[in-house]
Amino acid sequence: MLFKGKGSILIFVTVIIFILSGCTEKKTPVDEMYNVLEDVVNKEKVFEEQQEPLVTLEKQEKELYDQIIKQGMKEYDQIVKLSDEALDLADKRKELFEKETTSLKESEQEFAKVADLKDQLDDPKLKETANDLYDIMMKRYEAHRELYQKYSESLQYDKELYQMFKNKNLPLEDLEAQINKLNDSYKNVYATNEQFNKYTEQYNEKKLSFYKKAGIKTK
Repeated sequence: MLFKGKGSILIFVTVIIFILSGCTEKKTPVDEMYNVLEDVVNKEKVFEEQQEPLVTLEKQEKELYDQIIKQGMKEYDQIVKLSDEALDLADKRKELFEKETTSLKESEQEFAKVADLKDQLDDPKLKETANDLYDIMMKRYEAHRELYQKYSESLQYDKELYQMFKNKNLPLEDLEAQINKLNDSYKNVYATNEQFNKYTEQYNEKKLSFYKKAGIKTK
């Protein structure tokens, strides 16, 4: 019920000084690529803001789960109370995860502009790097869509488990089966989350490489 936070893309502060003459010069494809890539970072600020509170909720819910497991059926009222608290935390996790997902969707809409811009680049090596950058980012978005599906499924299993805890007459084998199903579900979440983080790291590295090849100095 607890997994590592998700990777965030990096923002690079450009130190290029543009000297504007009497009229504004038309932006080059490189200029426009830079603007889009940094706008993508801004679109993901909400995504990044959800990471710490989401992990906090996961830890709190895990603590409640551990407390429930330690209770005997003589403490049924306490089990119900703890289960209701855990259900409330699960709903809050769902809310934060939805905000995170919306932020990624907005990021993807902005990043879609790269598809046309990268084809306008004249330098073959720069275009190759831009194509790699695009492919990695699209895999990252796809990984998050898969993560959304698996995390949502696990959340549902969590809620089912807490409802089961409140059933005095629940057979032990049913409870064990639900816990096993939940554990298997979160293994899939962990694996998908790791893949998402891997793509994020690759994207950040490729983005920096693109900036260097394009002559965009960053700090």
